[in-house]
Amino acid sequence: MKVLITGGGGFIGYRLARRLLERGTLAGPDGKPVAISAIKLLDGAFPPNPDPRLECVQGDLSVPGLIDEVLDRDTAAVFHLAAVVSAGAEADFDLGYRVNLDGTRFLLAACRRLARAPRLVFASSVAAFGGELPEVLDDATTPNPQTSYGTQKVIGEYLVTDYTRKGFIDGRSLRLPTVVVRPGKPNLAASSFASSIFREPLNGVVAECPVPDSTGVWLVSPRKVVEAFIHAHDLPSSAWGVSRVLNLPGITVSVAEGVAALGRIAGEAVAARVRFRPDDRINRIVQGWPVRFRTPRAVAMGFSADPDIDTVIRAYIADEGVRVS
Repeated sequence: MKVLITGGGGFIGYRLARRLLERGTLAGPDGKPVAISAIKLLDGAFPPNPDPRLECVQGDLSVPGLIDEVLDRDTAAVFHLAAVVSAGAEADFDLGYRVNLDGTRFLLAACRRLARAPRLVFASSVAAFGGELPEVLDDATTPNPQTSYGTQKVIGEYLVTDYTRKGFIDGRSLRLPTVVVRPGKPNLAASSFASSIFREPLNGVVAECPVPDSTGVWLVSPRKVVEAFIHAHDLPSSAWGVSRVLNLPGITVSVAEGVAALGRIAGEAVAARVRFRPDDRINRIVQGWPVRFRTPRAVAMGFSADPDIDTVIRAYIADEGVRVS
């Protein structure tokens, strides 16, 4: 089985690729494991010294014709993670639509031309929701994005569903909570602070938090996200039915609760490295996001959330080999 991961040079995409190498198989059309013969990654940049078992293709998905050169005719599995993140898409309207919408359209059109309809897993976002929201959202809550990024993700969901209805792909869209803790440096995502308040203090650096400590975040760990992508792929088409979009399970954690957990795990001196510096632009985006969900459909389909924020922080320390100082 050949696999393509767009955004494969990013943290989650590359982590997914490495997990697939370890696993060695994905479910085939009949549900039985099929050996993975090749994994191709498409992105604008890659980690230093990528695994030689991975084919890394540097390029921009939104360039017309590029995906046709990258996507092998017998590709059976596609994970579509490539995107301009939230604050970046809001700051540069044209770039966001070019990458997040046109890039998705080009990918789906290329999948339509494959020898056999591939299974495609699309990374959407809870930014699909906004405006006047109930205290707790569920699977019946209507998307009403209040950002360009959220709008682009919802359009992508509809495209994946329609291409599936027509038999061009076997698509599945996952609305991801904020992924915490991401290693590396802060990015342009409005949610970047949710990782920074753990990552920077653990690395001995002050973290500036742009939102009040009462701000809640619906979050999930990198481990759970990678697990969810693979599980979403391996579920049979019948498990999804006509509804091809799913709100992933997560946990609700306030900034204050996260800082308190950091103190329990790494000590109060580390937690004290979180400083508050309000940023109205980021705060306006974040305060419009949903904080609490009920996800009975996802749970019934075998997806699960992290147990608590302490587990998430400890997993980051273990996975990244962080020496607490």
